[in-house]
Parts: sequence; C-alpha cells; structure tokens
Amino acid sequence: MPVITAGLLMCRKVKNELEFFLVHPGGPFYTKKNEGVWSIPKGVTDPNEKLEDAAEREFFEETGIKPHPPYHPLGSIKMKSGKLVHVWSFIGGWDEKTQPIVSNTFDLEWPPKSGKFVDTPEVDRAEWMTFEKAARMINPNQLPFLERAKSIHQ
Repeated sequence: MPVITAGLLMCRKVKNELEFFLVHPGGPFYTKKNEGVWSIPKGVTDPNEKLEDAAEREFFEETGIKPHPPYHPLGSIKMKSGKLVHVWSFIGGWDEKTQPIVSNTFDLEWPPKSGKFVDTPEVDRAEWMTFEKAARMINPNQLPFLERAKSIHQ
C-alpha cells in the first residue's frame, strides 16, 4: 500500500499573471540544492483523516499560514518514491515582507551516523513564483499540479 500524502497549492494573481506559492525543504541535504527541489506544501495523512483535512493541516504545519477554501481538486500523482500525492489549489495571500513562514521541525541525525541530532525545519523558505519559474524550481513530478492549477485559475 503506498504512502498517501495531501497538500495545498496556494495561488494568487498579480497584474493578471498567476503566481504559485512553493516551499523549499529544510535541512542540510537541501542547503545547496535549488532547482527541482521546491514543493507544494504537503505531508503524510493520518489514518482515517479526510484528505482535504490533511492538506489543510500540512499546509499550516509547514508554513504557519491558515489556508481558506474554496479548494479546487487538482487530482493525484504517484511520485518516484511510490508516494501517492493528492493536491487542491486555492486563491490566497501571503506577504513575505510582513509574515515570515513558520515551519514545524523534526530531529535529523547530522552528520549521518554521528549520533548527533539537530532540530530541522521541514521548510526553510517559501516564495511566490511565476509559472515559468515555478516549473523550473518545483520537483518535476509535481509539475502537472501547476499546469492543472493554471488551467483552473487563469
């Protein structure tokens, strides 16, 4: 049975151009990685949790931003890892100048096999991106979600 994840893709319009809110994974492994590693805020669902509820919870846990419906289903994809990802889009707002993101953290053994653990944020930064930039920066497996959101919100 695959791991099931759920997430929300926040969008906004600026001067008639759709922008996408993406997050960069935290931790030392991703410090120097940029293109192809950004993501839609998402995470593993809890047993018996509705997928949309999990998507809302994960969005808030990774960003500190409270999402608001209506949500538009973007379907699901299977990642190379085997995870099944379900995503919804919504129109929202976030001002990076006045509202820093706040992400939950996890313990990571670093360096590997050292016995030392560091408190690591799931997300270390977020950014609004045009479709062209987001298409370069997002994990390539998640690109269909950007394309689907673009067709809904344009």
